[in-house]
Amino acid sequence: MAKTENGRPSVDMGSIRTLNSSHIEDESSLGSDSEINGFTSERQADRYGFIGGAQQYSEDSAQDVPPEVLRQREVKWLDMLSHWDKWMIKRFNKVRLRCQKGIPPALRGRAWLYLSGGKVKREQNQGKFQELDSQPGDPKWLDVIEKDLHRQFPFHEMFVSRGGHGQQDLFRVLKAYTLYRPDEGYCQAQAPIAAVLLMHMPAEDAFWGLVQICEKYLPGYYSPGLEAIQLDGEILFALLRRVSALAFRHLEKHKIDPILYMTEWFMCAFSRTLPWASVLRVWDMFLCDGVKIIFRVGLVLLKCTLGTREKLKTCQGLYETMELLRAIDPRYMQEGFLVREILEVPVTARDIEKEHHTQIKRWKKNRGELNFKPAPRMHGARIIMQAEPPRRQDLQQNPTIVLEVPEPPQKLNKGKEERKSKKKKSTKKPTAIEEIPNPYPLPTDPPPQFLNPPPQSLNPPPQSLNPPPQSLNPPPESLNPPPQSLNPPPQSLNPLPPSLNPLPPFSAMPPPSLNPLPPFSATPPPSFDPPSPFLDLPPPSLAPPPPSSDPPSPPPYANVTPKTSPETETNSNHQQSAPPTDLPAAKESALQQSTQSLSSSEQDTYL
Repeated sequence: MAKTENGRPSVDMGSIRTLNSSHIEDESSLGSDSEINGFTSERQADRYGFIGGAQQYSEDSAQDVPPEVLRQREVKWLDMLSHWDKWMIKRFNKVRLRCQKGIPPALRGRAWLYLSGGKVKREQNQGKFQELDSQPGDPKWLDVIEKDLHRQFPFHEMFVSRGGHGQQDLFRVLKAYTLYRPDEGYCQAQAPIAAVLLMHMPAEDAFWGLVQICEKYLPGYYSPGLEAIQLDGEILFALLRRVSALAFRHLEKHKIDPILYMTEWFMCAFSRTLPWASVLRVWDMFLCDGVKIIFRVGLVLLKCTLGTREKLKTCQGLYETMELLRAIDPRYMQEGFLVREILEVPVTARDIEKEHHTQIKRWKKNRGELNFKPAPRMHGARIIMQAEPPRRQDLQQNPTIVLEVPEPPQKLNKGKEERKSKKKKSTKKPTAIEEIPNPYPLPTDPPPQFLNPPPQSLNPPPQSLNPPPQSLNPPPESLNPPPQSLNPPPQSLNPLPPSLNPLPPFSAMPPPSLNPLPPFSATPPPSFDPPSPFLDLPPPSLAPPPPSSDPPSPPPYANVTPKTSPETETNSNHQQSAPPTDLPAAKESALQQSTQSLSSSEQDTYL
C-alpha cells in the first residue's frame, strides 16, 4: 500500500535506492547526496532540487517568467540591495510590489536575509553562531532533532541522504537555536522552516533567519503550550466570517476547531502544503509584509474549498470536511491563481491586531492568564527595520566570490588626474590679460621730448643696439649734439598736442633750477677724446633727442621696458634724434653749458 503525505499519495519508495548510514558517513563529501544514492541515473532533479514527491515542479503548478524579464528584475533587485536602507524608508511600496511579483531565484536567499533582518542580526553578533556550534548542546534536544532530520523534505536532493551535508547543516542550525533560546528549546515545526532557509543560504545565515522568524514574525509559535498558535486559530476563524460566511457557518456547525487544520499551515508557513513554486512566492510576500500573508493564504484555501454549496454537499460531517482540507484541489494552489487571490483578500495588519486583542480578552475570561507571554509581533520588514535601526556597515554586502584585479600603474593615473585638474583650472578661472601701453612711440606717433634722458637710453643693451667694436667709443660730437640744437627757435619746432604740453614754456622757468651739477660743466675730461677716424661718422646715430622748450611730463610707465626689435628701436631713435639742419647758430648760454656738462659727466660715469 502506498504511503500518503499530507493527504496525497507519495511516490513509491521501492524505486529509490539507499545506502547504509555507515557508508554514507564515509562518502558524504563526495558530490551531492543524490549522486551518492544513485538518483541521477534514474531520476533528474527539477529546477528546485526535488527528485519526486507532491512538491515537485510541474507546468500546471508553476508560472514561468521569460529570461529577459528575469534579467531586468535581477538588475533592479541588485540596485535595491545596494541601497537597502533608502529603499526601505522612502520607497517601501515599490519593494512590496517587487516582492509580490516574485524575487529572482538567483537573489532570493540574499533578499530573504535582508527582508527578515537576519543580515543586521548577523553583523551585530559576529562569531555568535560559531560559538554556539562549537558547544555540545543539551542531550534532551539533540535526540529529538536527530529523529526529525530525515523527515524534512525527503524528496529533495539536499536532504535525501542520512548524514549528508544538508542534514548536517540542519542539525547544526537547530542545535544552535536550542542554545540561543534555552527557554523555548526545540519544536518539530522549526525543522521545515530551517530547511527552507538552508536551500537558499549558508548555515549561519539560515540560523539568523530562523531567529528572526521565531522572534519577530511568529513569536510564541514554538513555545511550550502552543498558546500563540491557538490564539491565531481563533483570529483566523473570526476573520473567515468576513471573507466567507458560508464556510464559517459550516465549520461552526460541525464544531471543527481551527487548531485541527491550521496548525501545520501556520507553524510551517505552508512549506509542507503548497507546491514549491507557490511556497516561494508566499515566502517572498510573507517576509516582506509579515504574518498577514499567512492569514490571507489560509482564508483563500478555506474560501475556495468550502465557499460554495456544491462543495459542501460532498462533506456532510467532520471527517469528510477534514479530508477535504488535507487534500486541497491543486487548482487552488497554483502559483498564479493563489497570488492573485491573496492580494484581493481585504485583511490588513490592523485587522489582525484588533482581533488579537479581542481574542486575548476572551481567552483570559474563559481560561485565565497566558502561561507564556511572547514579544509583540512585527508585521513586515519595514517595522522590523524601524524597531532595530541598522548601521550602514551592517547592510554592506559581502561578496562570496572575490576577483583580484591588478591595479593600473599609479603614474598613468596621476598624469590623468593632473591633466584633468589643469583643464578644470583653465576652464574655471580664465586669467585676465593686462594691457600694458607701449611707452615708446610708434613711427606714426609724434616723438616725445625728453629734457634729461636717462643714462640707459643713451647706451641700450649690447645685444640690441651694439655697433661693431670700433663704435663703442663714439666721438664727443656724436654723443653731445651741437649747441645750436639745444635751443631751437620756437617757430621751427613742431608743437605737441595740448595733452602732451601740461607744463608752461621753458622760458618761464628760472635757469638756475636746471643746473644740477655746476662743478662738472667747466672742462670735460681730456682722456675721452676719440681718434680722428671717427669724425666722419654720422652724428645722428646715437645722439639724444633734442630738448623741447616746453618740458613734457614724465612717461606714465617709466619702469616698464618691453622688448622691441632693433629695427624699430633704431628707427624711432633716428626720428627722435634728427635735428633740423637749417637752424641758425645761437650763443651758448648757461643752460646749454650745464646740459653739455651733464651729458659729459654721464658719459664719464658710464665709461
